[in-house]
Amino acid sequence: MTIRVLLADDQALLRGTFRLLIDSCDDMEVVGEAADGHQAVELARAHRPDVVLMDIRMPGADGLAATAAICEDPGLTGTRVLILTMFETEEYVAQALRVGASGFLGKYVTTNALLDGIRTVAAGEALLSPGATQALITRFLTTPASGPPLAPAERLADLTPREQEVTVLAAHGKSNDRIAEELVLSVLTVRTHIQRAMTKLGARDRAQLVVIAYQNGLVRPQPPSL
Repeated sequence: MTIRVLLADDQALLRGTFRLLIDSCDDMEVVGEAADGHQAVELARAHRPDVVLMDIRMPGADGLAATAAICEDPGLTGTRVLILTMFETEEYVAQALRVGASGFLGKYVTTNALLDGIRTVAAGEALLSPGATQALITRFLTTPASGPPLAPAERLADLTPREQEVTVLAAHGKSNDRIAEELVLSVLTVRTHIQRAMTKLGARDRAQLVVIAYQNGLVRPQPPSL
């Protein structure tokens, strides 16, 4: 299955470079290019891509506003947003996750890391670069933010004990392989538990599952290291 990618960046040279790179892969293709946030939303609605590769700083509506609009659109539930930016700050990571982004990478990433990132996000996994550490997530996802939680706390009761356990470990940033090793389960079983937890909580992907876990106190922030 070919991964359909929409590029959103105000620099035409970068968009051209990304297009050549992505179109050179047998398993993905670029379906459109946007120079600002408004165009990104319009083209996402027109093409319904699997992944939007989104810059944050663009004229008009920025990447965060465009990400929020895409993730809130009921017609784009199958579209994932991967933020790619030079400005890999803690606040940008937190805001990107809150508005629904599935991944966050700095523009310094290697070619292989970028392509693997697109594949990871398209598969419904969350992707955070090394700059988005666990300390960052626990510090910022639990700070006050406008709007209600992504899922009401009472829906956590719908999770089985094992689904809660797997969700907690995912929220701590552990991969499926690591969770499987820790719980002595198969990776397929872990993936099934994650998928069921996402379905029960209405999470569009793993990143939203992590946000829900923190917002509703299933996972508590750790004190910063001294």
